[in-house]
Amino acid sequence: MYKYDEIDQQIVDERVAQYRDQVRRYLAGELSEDEFRPLRLQNGLYIQRHAPMLRIAVPYGMLSSKQLRKLGDIAKKYDKGYGHFSTRQNLQLNWPKLEDTPDILAELATVQMHAIQTSGNCIRNITTDQFVGIAPDEIIDPRAIAEIMRQWSTFHPEFALLPRKFKIAVSGTAEDRAIIQAHDIGMEFYLDHNQQIAVKVWVGGGLGRTPILGTVIREHLEWQHALTYCEAIVRVYNLHGRRDNAYKARIKILVKALGIDAFRQQVEAEWLNLKDNANTITEAELARVAQHFEPMPYETLSEHDARFDAAIASNTAFASWVKRNVHAHKQPGYRAVTLSLKPHGKPPGDITSEQMWLVADLADQYSFGELRSSHEQNLILADVKLGDLYSVWEKARANGLATANIGLLSDIICCPGGDFCSLANAKSIPIAEAIQMQFDNLDYLHDIGDLELNISGCMNACGHHHVGHIGILGVDKDGSEWYQVTIGGKQGNDASIGSVIGPAFSAEEMPGVVQKLIDVYIEARTEEERFIDTVRRIGVAPFKQHVYADKNLAKEGAAA
Repeated sequence: MYKYDEIDQQIVDERVAQYRDQVRRYLAGELSEDEFRPLRLQNGLYIQRHAPMLRIAVPYGMLSSKQLRKLGDIAKKYDKGYGHFSTRQNLQLNWPKLEDTPDILAELATVQMHAIQTSGNCIRNITTDQFVGIAPDEIIDPRAIAEIMRQWSTFHPEFALLPRKFKIAVSGTAEDRAIIQAHDIGMEFYLDHNQQIAVKVWVGGGLGRTPILGTVIREHLEWQHALTYCEAIVRVYNLHGRRDNAYKARIKILVKALGIDAFRQQVEAEWLNLKDNANTITEAELARVAQHFEPMPYETLSEHDARFDAAIASNTAFASWVKRNVHAHKQPGYRAVTLSLKPHGKPPGDITSEQMWLVADLADQYSFGELRSSHEQNLILADVKLGDLYSVWEKARANGLATANIGLLSDIICCPGGDFCSLANAKSIPIAEAIQMQFDNLDYLHDIGDLELNISGCMNACGHHHVGHIGILGVDKDGSEWYQVTIGGKQGNDASIGSVIGPAFSAEEMPGVVQKLIDVYIEARTEEERFIDTVRRIGVAPFKQHVYADKNLAKEGAAA
């Protein structure tokens, strides 16, 4: 992972000192709430329903064991002993005291971490594939360029007050696992016909109130121009994006209003003035940044291990975990391991201080001291030897981190919702927990197979409900919490936005609604079909008919 140089550290240290003085002045009454608000947002501090929330940056999802151990320390010392991993791969603290936040940021700085630009109308944390650098289908490792983009976007004076927040995702694999089509800018790295690194650039994607998948604005961009082309896009957005209506301020609305051809024309015209400036990435600059990513000291191993084979043959629970939570690796004899933060009956994405310390120890012992967070709100040990998998499983299982449900229905993506967020219309966590308990049978979940269920507590879509195979959205209905259901959403190369199946449901109905959707799928599926495949083949109507059958019968009975 990236290691700071002296300039990186100086910037973060100076920001801590600046923020400490801002908090002092606010608490002393020298800054009004309106004056302090943009300052705290620039440092990741929100005021939520019950307490402040601090969002800590995890650039492109990469963490060291030292950093995770520090996060565990901070959660224990300044919060309630746990943190929450978000869908942007960051960590959130839900209960810090405002007066403690300068000390929290100071402690983060000691392990090369910060909360800069994790909120506000600026370029947010750049995200990527959780298997970056190790995936067998990786064509280009985009981490060095992602880091250059992070440095470019941090404190960029022109983009400090955009019309709305701005999100960028990068991917260099055959299969998109970073949802690049659902971002303001998505960058797909590949090798062109000359075997040179190039970028396909997507623009205007986003979820929220108006879910839109991005459109390709440029099929082939030389990697040297990754910054200048992004700068041209953001400049056009900054000039013409709406500032009179927050609901229509995202770049997706501008692209839709202008049309991709007109938008592309403006971007290309702007780019002509930028493409050969100081932000053109040189081979020397790419090499300089790449040196800050230390290569892993892989051993030469066989793809077969007698201990692993014996454990698989003798232990069905371990075999089930390997099937779901262990992933292929480009280095022979190594695997990536997803540690599930989705045990049944617990808030998805939450992790205790004790678990953070344990995962840090596992990373030190088995994965070169490095790990990753995913937008699915789990943690990954990227470089585990085949022969060590059983030991990792035993230790993870003993600490509630080995639920064999990755990619299954109970591996739910879920925002904090109305339990914490002041923007939420409804609670998310209790719905996730109730659905998990409805399907509290791993054998049944494995029979159902791959299924992505995403929950958001409001239209901001922090739970990515639009791209879930089943999506659940909390809505306000006459002051009560109700839930709208979509099906047919999907992330990946063939991404799609889900379709609403009908009127909203009460919280009590939601586990049964999901059960009925699963019943239709099991009845209609072919041998090889996943839930999303069946939805795409037979359409929404059969699901809708079965889910609302009892309601329609009740209406008919009342009418009679």
